[in-house]
Amino acid sequence: MSRIVSRVVLAALAAGTVALAHGAAFAADARKGKDAFMKYGCWQCHGTEGQGSSITSAGKALAPDPMPLDTFVAFVRATDRAMPPYSEKVLPNEDLADMHAYLASIPKAKDYKSIPLLNQ
Repeated sequence: MSRIVSRVVLAALAAGTVALAHGAAFAADARKGKDAFMKYGCWQCHGTEGQGSSITSAGKALAPDPMPLDTFVAFVRATDRAMPPYSEKVLPNEDLADMHAYLASIPKAKDYKSIPLLNQ
C-alpha cells in the first residue's frame, strides 16, 4: 500500500512542478521585460519596441506577435546567426520571460486607412 501512496505523491509533486513552471511563464511582467530589453541592449538592434531595424539587417522585428516563448528562449540560447547566443548565466530565464511579455504587450500598428489625416 505504501508503494501506491509513494507513486501518487510523486505524481502529484511532478504535476505541481510542471504547473509552477508554466505559472512562472504566465507571471512574467511586461514592465520588467521592457527594462530588461533595454538593460541587455536588445533595443540596439531590434528597436525600443521590437520593431526591428530598417537601417541594418541585423535586428529582426520581434513585435508585435512575438514567436512562442519556448522558441524565443531556444533561439536566444543557441543562435548561430548575427546575434550572439546568451547563456542563462548572462541572461536569466526570468528576464527572458519578462522580455517576451513586454514584446507580447506591444499593440499592432493601426491600419493607415483608419487614420483620417493620411487619407485626404
